[in-house]
Amino acid sequence: MNELFNIKDYVVVITGGTGVLGRTIAKYLALNGAQVVILGRKEIVGREIVDEITAAGGRCEFMKTDVMNQDAVERNCADILSKYGRVDALLNAAGGNMPGATISPDQTFFDLKVDDFQRVLELNLTGTVIPTQVFLKPMVDQGKGAIVNFSSMAAFRPMTRVCGYAAAKAGISNFTEFMAAECAKKFGEGIRVNAIAPGFFITEQNRALLTNPDGTYTQRGNDVIRQTPFGRMGDPEELCGTIHYLISDASRFVTGTVAVVDGGFNVFAM
Repeated sequence: MNELFNIKDYVVVITGGTGVLGRTIAKYLALNGAQVVILGRKEIVGREIVDEITAAGGRCEFMKTDVMNQDAVERNCADILSKYGRVDALLNAAGGNMPGATISPDQTFFDLKVDDFQRVLELNLTGTVIPTQVFLKPMVDQGKGAIVNFSSMAAFRPMTRVCGYAAAKAGISNFTEFMAAECAKKFGEGIRVNAIAPGFFITEQNRALLTNPDGTYTQRGNDVIRQTPFGRMGDPEELCGTIHYLISDASRFVTGTVAVVDGGFNVFAM
């Protein structure tokens, strides 16, 4: 039997797991044998996701957290280790945007709210650094672990509007590469750090930006479709295979990579 993709009994922690993408990935991993722990702020939504996954036969639990509060994340980690004894994978899916950190077509750079810009940097970038620092410790102790950060198409090119979000995601890609080398050199080849860069998927965060109330695409949504050779938005389930690969032994010689899942968006120039 080929064990390369076997993630049975892996303890997988997902920050921001109550979002559309996070909950889809959580369900997929749980139904493929992993013990999933979702960390998030929305407790009611988290419990609903756990009920859905357990009803389908998967193992999942929710813990409330704040990824920008190191003490809270440390408590989460201690609880997980007390219950399961290890952490095999961390998915840093927490993130988001704020209106004040964007620049709409009728605005200029002078309309950017620096406080909102800073909060977006903290939520996305610092909210990736803190869980990485906390959950890396048990991985180092056990000599093996995989971390997958969430980058974005906005990290590759300076998209209009999303000034703060793009800066944060570019930082996550750079942080991923830094940590890959840092961990390999100091903790050995058992610790791998990669990232996934989703193309455009409809989520609660971007739904109003990309679609009209009747479900048709906005001008921004149509721009995305024109730039995507596949000619459509992604389905959240289409991220699961890449995540599975990156946390399994199938990618044991892969570190420092930003895996693009975008229907060709990033390579299309005309």
